[in-house]
Amino acid sequence: MMLDRSWRKSTYSGDMDSGSCVEVSLAGDALVRDSKAAGGDVLAFSVYAWRAFVVSVA
Repeated sequence: MMLDRSWRKSTYSGDMDSGSCVEVSLAGDALVRDSKAAGGDVLAFSVYAWRAFVVSVA
């Protein structure tokens, strides 16, 4: 269930209360959401797709 997932955002986001970034939850897959709309739409990616994205932007 999505409510049981732990969500994280980058330490590069600055003030953790500003809410102006995306959050990711990793638990067998990668879910991504807008931190300003935590109850809104969520994008789902396979672990392989998420890893490829992270490697390409690192």
